[in-house]
Amino acid sequence: MVIVAYLSIMAVYSFQTVQKIPISLEKAWAFFSNPANLAIITPPGMEFTTISKFHGPKMYQGQLIEYKVKPLPAIPLYWMTEITHVEPLKYFVDEQRFGPYSLWHHQHHFRAVDGGVEMTDIVHYKVPGWFIGDIANSLFVANKLKSIFDFRFRKVEELFGFMPKA
Repeated sequence: MVIVAYLSIMAVYSFQTVQKIPISLEKAWAFFSNPANLAIITPPGMEFTTISKFHGPKMYQGQLIEYKVKPLPAIPLYWMTEITHVEPLKYFVDEQRFGPYSLWHHQHHFRAVDGGVEMTDIVHYKVPGWFIGDIANSLFVANKLKSIFDFRFRKVEELFGFMPKA
């Protein structure tokens, strides 16, 4: 029983999304690497707002970006991420420095494909609170993240169109 509890508190969750969009690699990079555009692809009910003032016009390694977000009504949270890796037109990584997770590592990958761009997100996260965090993930957090990325998928299709499956 102790081993199971120990493994439970060590739980790190992950998921991956892949989306193909009919735009150039340069246009995809320009949109998704601009912190101001994150609010556009986040569900409106979350009231996602970029609050940092000095993050600069172009993404760079070491960049800190601050946000306010409401994952639940009437519960505003402060979130700070750092851009830890950038390879222009290929990928960037944001990691949480302050916020709701005890671990947040989000990779954004871009690859030119016939007719557009394949965009892949890989997220690793941990919910704080030991086994209670694991229970919260099972009951709420994982579903909330799925709904956020589902909204994002639909919004990106609305903004840029979609590529039919081959």
